[in-house]
Amino acid sequence: MSQKNAYVRVDENGVYRVGATRVMLDSVVAAFRQGHSAETIRQEYPALSLEFVYGSIAYYLANTTEVDDYLLRQDEVWAKARANAEAMPSAVIERLRKHKMADAK
Repeated sequence: MSQKNAYVRVDENGVYRVGATRVMLDSVVAAFRQGHSAETIRQEYPALSLEFVYGSIAYYLANTTEVDDYLLRQDEVWAKARANAEAMPSAVIERLRKHKMADAK
């Protein structure tokens, strides 16, 4: 995807971001799909102006197929990351699990 407008950009990792912020388009789209108003989304993401919330929603509506394909790819990325984290938990996670098991006894 090229940098089509100022409302949505693709960062160096291929993640769709809203404007110059670190807010992921994924978050705005998820809230929009859940029926949240642009005003409510703006409250949840103070880094965004109302203009950028509306602009990112408009971008999504104009490019639904492209964004939905991106969201599916993102789901796969997160699923792989979760699987890797579960396969190789950190020492902190292991200690917490042991502590939880000890408390359950």
